Amino acid sequence: MGIVIPMAVVTGFWALVGILGPFVVRRGPNQGIIRTMIVMTAVCCWAFWILVYLHQLNPLIGPQIPVKTIRWLGEKWGNTNN
Repeated sequence: MGIVIPMAVVTGFWALVGILGPFVVRRGPNQGIIRTMIVMTAVCCWAFWILVYLHQLNPLIGPQIPVKTIRWLGEKWGNTNN
């Protein structure tokens, strides 16, 4: 349940920006380009956020420490187990 609320809020925000943003653009020679830029900005920002957020939930590679280093740290910190 803790994952659903941030995903819904951020997705809703970028959906509003992508849907309502183009309607705010004034008429002019570059109206189509500006509308495209607003929609693409919303899509790219949402995609970047969702990829980073989901990657932090379940990282593919965790910290990897060699056994030799762990034993050395144990000796230096004084908690060796024989």
